[in-house]
Amino acid sequence: MRTVAVVLAGGSGRRFGSDRPKQMRALAGRNLIEHCVQAFDKAPVVDAVLVVVAPDIEDDVRRAVADYGKVAGVILGGPSRTDSTRQAIGWLTTAMRTGADPAEPDSEDWKVLFHDAARPLVDQRTIADVAAALDEWLAVSVVVPSADTIVEVADGAIRRVLARDALARCQTPQGFRLSVIRRAYELADADPGFASIPATDDCGVVLRYLPDVRVGVVRGSERNLKITYAVDLAVAQALLEYPDETG
Repeated sequence: MRTVAVVLAGGSGRRFGSDRPKQMRALAGRNLIEHCVQAFDKAPVVDAVLVVVAPDIEDDVRRAVADYGKVAGVILGGPSRTDSTRQAIGWLTTAMRTGADPAEPDSEDWKVLFHDAARPLVDQRTIADVAAALDEWLAVSVVVPSADTIVEVADGAIRRVLARDALARCQTPQGFRLSVIRRAYELADADPGFASIPATDDCGVVLRYLPDVRVGVVRGSERNLKITYAVDLAVAQALLEYPDETG
């Protein structure tokens, strides 16, 4: 079964506080998108990489990833995370059904790993674990246990303290069988109320529209941080100065 990694880089990164999208900011000589593409390009379990970008950075991204042999396409995303995922699903479905690069025709299904371009330090162990988990599960999320006590807040006060041993923070990549994530989005598109309750990730779409599909989990890494604010780049730079024991 083919495994395709999708690097989602269609957002504007407004919280980063820069005129240039955060995914194009430099980290150790490469922009964040290129760091992600490089990680998946060298992953033995990944057969191809698809990059989903905003229109204003398309040309720059094409130049940045031109030398990576597994890059099968650079396509335009949409105004939201879910819009960009839809674009990727459409491209992948067409490629699978027509036999366009990167797969042969009449493939039964593909494994798809959706990854945020804002997570440039994804490691090889995490990528391999998600791909392997898709042999057992139809949908998989990467999680790390919460080291902090999490509380529910309402009207400026703590309403209740949540049980920490049942809580985890989600990371990417999130993995799916293509047929499953495509069906989840078909149901979402048919729901007039989908837009009124925004989905922050793709596992949330599956949980909402395919409740019978159990979402498995694999252990993530504290190194796999999300670049949201400018200070996060400094943290990522510091992490790069230390060896990654997970590969």
